[in-house]
Amino acid sequence: MSDALSRNNQSWWKEAVIYQIYPKSFYDSNNDGIGDIRGIIEKLPYLRELGITMIWVSPFYKSPMADNGYDISDYYAINPNLGNMPDIETLITRASESGIQVMIDLVVNHTSDEHPWFQKALSEPESKYRDYYIFRPGIENTFPNNWRSIFGGSAWGKSEPRRSHHSTE
Repeated sequence: MSDALSRNNQSWWKEAVIYQIYPKSFYDSNNDGIGDIRGIIEKLPYLRELGITMIWVSPFYKSPMADNGYDISDYYAINPNLGNMPDIETLITRASESGIQVMIDLVVNHTSDEHPWFQKALSEPESKYRDYYIFRPGIENTFPNNWRSIFGGSAWGKSEPRRSHHSTE
């Protein structure tokens, strides 16, 4: 581990060279048209040659990919198009051997509408999971307010006919 990234150096981030990788578009190791974790592993020597001291890997968890992988449906599973848990373990080991640390983008501020918590929030209004999301009744047959999504359109989506909306942000 370089001095810049040592655990004792509280200002390591001032000297780190961090490269963010969106696995799906980084490097396709098996020629299926989708970048993958093995592709990142293959390119570690190149990244080291560039002087990278840390890679920041965008979400690779199981996802329906409605929000480019940020809509996680299972935090314990790897998106099979991107790899598997042994691939992640190999990435972390090989990166460390190359002097590159790995930062994993863990998105906990929202989930997929396929996530079990969201499904329980919809099906069981008294469930504790209901409080994990924002549900609001609409105003005169429209959305609860004018919140806009950074991706365009309303930040709200209908979740129960004529009863309430949920925030998609």
